[in-house]
Parts: sequence; C-alpha cells; structure tokens
Amino acid sequence: MVDLASLSLVELQDLERVIPKEIRRRKAEDKAKVHKQLQEYAKSQGFTLDQFVSGTAPVTRRSTSKVEAKYRHPEQSDLEWSGRGRKPKWLEAWLSSGGTLEQLAI
Repeated sequence: MVDLASLSLVELQDLERVIPKEIRRRKAEDKAKVHKQLQEYAKSQGFTLDQFVSGTAPVTRRSTSKVEAKYRHPEQSDLEWSGRGRKPKWLEAWLSSGGTLEQLAI
C-alpha cells in the first residue's frame, strides 16, 4: 500500500491524473478477457455468444386494458370513473354536494 502522506502535492496530482486512466484500461482488459471466456464457453456448448447477447435488453410490456367504468355522471354521460385511482373532480363535487356513489353506479 502506498503511504499517501509521504507524497508531495505534485506527486499526488500526478496520481490523480494517472489513476483514472489505469482504471479504465484495466476494466477494458478485464471485459475483453471475460468476453473471450464467454465466447469459448458458448462454443464448447455448441452455441455462439450472439445467440445469447443481442446488445439490448428485451423489452417486456405489461398489457394494459381499459377498465370499464363503474360510475357515470347522471347529466353528462362522458364523465365516467372506473372506481380505481384518484376520484375525479366531478365525482368529488357530486359527493360534497350530498350525492352518493350508489346514485352514480352503472
């Protein structure tokens, strides 16, 4: 281990400049080594590495279907609510004026 306290400011600044470059070089070297090992293993099993690695992660999308409305405004039929999530403002206004959800049930 290097005793940093014994180094001069100039020596420390040199290290500060050199160390990041060395870290990048070693990471690239290690990555290349692992890539070669993976290729060799895939080949030994009768595959190519490209059959497993496409360069992008597979995109999985959750299918979302529209939930049917459970409540509808009695005078404006385009105002609906499924009963999920935050209550819409029109429903809050209806409830605060003394109305009930049962009156709006479809």
